Amino acid sequence: MIITRSPLRISLGGGGTDLPSYYSKHGGFLIAAAIDKYVYITLHDTFVEDLIVKYAKMERVSHAREIRHPIIRTAMELLEIDGKYLEISSMADIPAGTGLGSSGSFTTALLKALHAYKKSIIPQRELAEEACHIEIDKLNEPIGKQDQYIAAMGGIICMTFNNDGRVEVSPLKISNETLYSLEDNLMMFFTGYSRSASSILKEQDDKSKKDEKEMTENLHFVKEIGYKSLKAFESGDLDEFAKLMNIHWEYKKERSGSMTNTKIDEWYKLGLENGALGGKLIGAGGGGFLMFYADDRIRLRKVMHESGLQEVRFQFDFEGSNIVVQS
Repeated sequence: MIITRSPLRISLGGGGTDLPSYYSKHGGFLIAAAIDKYVYITLHDTFVEDLIVKYAKMERVSHAREIRHPIIRTAMELLEIDGKYLEISSMADIPAGTGLGSSGSFTTALLKALHAYKKSIIPQRELAEEACHIEIDKLNEPIGKQDQYIAAMGGIICMTFNNDGRVEVSPLKISNETLYSLEDNLMMFFTGYSRSASSILKEQDDKSKKDEKEMTENLHFVKEIGYKSLKAFESGDLDEFAKLMNIHWEYKKERSGSMTNTKIDEWYKLGLENGALGGKLIGAGGGGFLMFYADDRIRLRKVMHESGLQEVRFQFDFEGSNIVVQS
């Protein structure tokens, strides 16, 4: 029996500049944090020759190449595992399609389990790149590299995306006092809307590939917000970070007409009027979680609850992808 897990994530500045269509021409930068909400993979031997795979659906096939789930099929082909006499299952603390990078978390947790099955050790950076290779190169998903890296490494990290695809990673230099304040005052509320990140990111990706001026200038500005957020964190100025969240959200909404809707805009405005200094939707947009930085948590929590939004409390994760059980 092997059980692995990878953390989900929140973006703290510069989100969107990690797509190859942008960073291959201009370079990208963002800050992301892993949180203590996870995607889990279990893998164990069975007494039947077939491969059994359980996720939102269940598949029973005679060989890994017959699996319909593209990530599982591609990962097993890459590691040359036929899957006979195996059962693989996945579960998550939070559903997919909610803006927390679940696809990258799923892929890294799966690869971690498959490498453990083959009795091989894979370093964090190699794990992240292998997950990127599957999702971006093999499956041609219009996504970036932040989810795979933060899921593999955990913590709060700064990522610089070079034109040639290399990713430079460094831990955010933040004092313990600032870290605890950030963790205490960031609050997430589920909007009730789920969506496919790929459908929204494809619009950005297509425009970036065509060098559309408006999209390129938008992402340039968002990258600068990432650098300004870095300075705010390092100086302990979380009020400034909250202001940058609002600016980021305004620019993010310009990238796609599907980024928000009337209800999300109402909840965002309500949050800022009731205890939040700053806020934005996490992830590609279109639904998922509203994240606020609050100076009055009790007031904000009360008004969001009265509006029907469920809060998900979290702490930061500093482990990244790991093996929970191996026996």
